[in-house]
Amino acid sequence: MSNDDIPPYPSELDPPDVSGPLAEDGLQTNGVADNGQNGNGQSTDTSYSAAWEMRQMPSSIEAEQALLGAILIDNEAFWRASEILSQDHFYDPLHARIFQTMSEMVRRNQLVTPVTMAPYFEHDETLKQIGGTGYFAKLASAAPTIMNAPEYARTVFEQFQRRGLIHVGEDIVTTAINPSIEASPSEQIQDAERTLYELAENARYEGGFATFAEAAEISVGMAEEAFKSDGRLLGVTTGFMDVDRQLGGLHRSDLIILAGRPSMGKTALATNIAFNAARKYKEGKNPDGTRKTTEGAIVAFYSLEMAAEQLATRILAEQAQIPSIKMRRGEISEDEFRQLASAQRELQNLPLFIDDTGGLSISALAARARRLQRQHGLDLVIVDYLQLVTTATRRNDGRVQEVSEVTQGLKALAKELDVPVIALSQLSRKVEDRDDKRPQLADLRESGSIEQDADVVMFVYREEYYVERTKPSEAEIDKFVEWEAKMERTHGLAELVIGKQRHGPTGTVEMSFQADITRFGDKARQDYPDEGRF
Repeated sequence: MSNDDIPPYPSELDPPDVSGPLAEDGLQTNGVADNGQNGNGQSTDTSYSAAWEMRQMPSSIEAEQALLGAILIDNEAFWRASEILSQDHFYDPLHARIFQTMSEMVRRNQLVTPVTMAPYFEHDETLKQIGGTGYFAKLASAAPTIMNAPEYARTVFEQFQRRGLIHVGEDIVTTAINPSIEASPSEQIQDAERTLYELAENARYEGGFATFAEAAEISVGMAEEAFKSDGRLLGVTTGFMDVDRQLGGLHRSDLIILAGRPSMGKTALATNIAFNAARKYKEGKNPDGTRKTTEGAIVAFYSLEMAAEQLATRILAEQAQIPSIKMRRGEISEDEFRQLASAQRELQNLPLFIDDTGGLSISALAARARRLQRQHGLDLVIVDYLQLVTTATRRNDGRVQEVSEVTQGLKALAKELDVPVIALSQLSRKVEDRDDKRPQLADLRESGSIEQDADVVMFVYREEYYVERTKPSEAEIDKFVEWEAKMERTHGLAELVIGKQRHGPTGTVEMSFQADITRFGDKARQDYPDEGRF
């Protein structure tokens, strides 16, 4: 396309307003001080406006014109471009309005041509400056092949991203040097990270409605993928066959609450799930060459209560089948130490990332998850535990509202990153007041917000824990015999009570539990399969 064919479009980029703190402080831009002096205080004729004019915002007017011309020739080019672009991505305001009008017409099944476009812009003052509605005919006549429409669209979008980066940078500078802004530097960094992430994901998360046909196609695709897999799972595996069978795996974008009273094994089960998913991790490629997870998961584990080395000790103890208390006391034999070292070597490349920062806010947690997804990928997030996550500002309307803000933030994060999020939660003490101590939804602390936002709610329950604490005196022979029978019946057993599940039935999954190495297993097997053992 020759530049002579289309009249030049007048630039609407005006120099910025240099009044205010930046100008008053004499901030230098490109070596030029806003106060009309150079860095040595000497007068200079170069103004801030002149420096701005030298720094034109990234754009490609030619690509915008070529794309619009291609659509005027063949309306099918619009659908190829609309997968990438919206009117907000155009640099030229007139081109943005033209694209928006084209979008409305095509979606109404109207033909888009220079003739049909003309009535919509008869009174457009900007278009009159460059020759009126004849501009459409020139766009169409000078347009190259429509086969390149996706390339034009990508060029326009990349220039939009470059402008976005500039705006983000300017916002960072303005916020950082303005003493009246109350946000702390760490909060400013989190805001900048969130904005950068949104910019990076702009094409992916445009939002809006999807037709039922589109949603159904995605659903059938997921079912087909699950049918081709050995586990027949639609989600991330927990590593437990009975649990996976009940849940269908951990589904993307779901918020899963794993709750229980202290000493029930919440953290142990979450650690087992994290390890099982990470151990199964396999990587594949999408048709466009980008990575994808074909099995297992890259896992982010936020341990707000326990140190990273303590979690690692649990996993090593489980895999080496050595009680963690012996490891902490240094009571392991030479053979056990070699077994432990062998397990460590096997696990050192596990895609499991642990963040043990205490008092983490929901915004900081989300920012770190986004960063991990960009740098390494991310398929599963685990938070231990919910009540330890803080909010940006301390609320005056009660802890219930704070927890509600956290659960809403975790659910939003699950949808944004398209990964399952498991959040551990404490239960209220009223469980202890009942004869049947199996937990219920009403036992959740701040249950209204947690139960409402969660897609799945599961409870860990071990009857053995309660039976053990009712041990009678051996002198009471009948009671002691009865107690021994209960202990034998409940020893090494646990229950995972599924109290809520949007995608399937509720119910109870029976599991085995080895307390000395904090390992859960499927009850039928009483152990993990032999594969992967050290």
